[in-house]
Amino acid sequence: MKPMNFTFGLEHEVAFLRADSSFADFSNTAFTEFDQIIRELPIFDSDYPQLRVGDAGIKVKRWYIEGYERFGDSEKVIGCLPKGIEIRTTLHDSIKGVIAELCENYALLRQVAVAHGFSPVCISFNPYLTIFTPDPPLNAYEHRRRMTSPEMQTAEIVMLTYGPDLSFSIAGLSTEKIIDIGRKLTFYSPYILPFSFSSPFYGGEVWDGLSVRTFHRTGPRPACMVFIDEPDKMIDSAPSLTQHARVPAETGRIEFKAFDSCCDFSLYAALLALLKGLGLDDSLPDRATTPDAARHQHVARVGFSDDAICQEAGRVLAAAREALGDDPDADLLVPLEQMLVTRETQAGHMIRAYREQGSISAAFGDEALSILVPEAGFGA
Repeated sequence: MKPMNFTFGLEHEVAFLRADSSFADFSNTAFTEFDQIIRELPIFDSDYPQLRVGDAGIKVKRWYIEGYERFGDSEKVIGCLPKGIEIRTTLHDSIKGVIAELCENYALLRQVAVAHGFSPVCISFNPYLTIFTPDPPLNAYEHRRRMTSPEMQTAEIVMLTYGPDLSFSIAGLSTEKIIDIGRKLTFYSPYILPFSFSSPFYGGEVWDGLSVRTFHRTGPRPACMVFIDEPDKMIDSAPSLTQHARVPAETGRIEFKAFDSCCDFSLYAALLALLKGLGLDDSLPDRATTPDAARHQHVARVGFSDDAICQEAGRVLAAAREALGDDPDADLLVPLEQMLVTRETQAGHMIRAYREQGSISAAFGDEALSILVPEAGFGA
């Protein structure tokens, strides 16, 4: 079989602690405080036009402030309540290339942020706040704008969550095939998410589960989204599965949006290899247009401790390995296979760290985030 040409990209949301060890979010951090960090980071002219800048003027660099944009009586943005800073990579034809760039982008961000009194941390749900309410309340224009898509109607959830978008495209696929892969990933999402679980805190305490992010987000929000340029093939669903490509580089992109943040970037390599294998797979039969919220809530609590979940995750992982065949990226799946044997997750390690040290902040320090596996060839 002729090898297929893949393109990969990755977006990673970074949370921060302030100098006094408080968690930096919309309740205590101004847009200007994060903006001073962004202003010191470089612009790479070669990134464009593949990176989308957007209309608000916030997404100008590889790093930008993630938050809740506020409007007056028109489409012009008049403010933004920040939750953190997002890193996005350029497009690469290899998984190792995209992870290497992510490592470089993160190191630059960390260096500048620390100089301004902010320390990056790895967490996937705000560990202290449980609700975001826009203040001041939405005006008439914002209410109308909110109704234009299912994702805008659930934007408040995003202000409490942190996580990655892992994307790939395969050259030459039809729009129908791209949508089919998106529906496959949506169905099997509950079985692959525990590989990333890293949000075991809620309201300042240990939660009764492993992923608060998954519990509250996946279902109301999409697990996967595909970007197409054929309006007649758009699917009307809530949450959305399809979206109009906003720049040419987005056309054909399959973006998986449901993983928790990974505290070791080499795990992102494993998850991209898993998605690559599932994109190639032709054996898994089930499909879904929208994620099963109840199933996601169950797996968010139990993870791989549930034998049925663990068994199904093993089946999906085996299908991905079989589809990859002798592709060297198949070797990147090894950490996931080991995780199924031990049934250990990032969240489990975080809970133990909290119980040993009695501090949530100690449990999600970024020390693990900077430990990149040298033998994986990602640099650092």
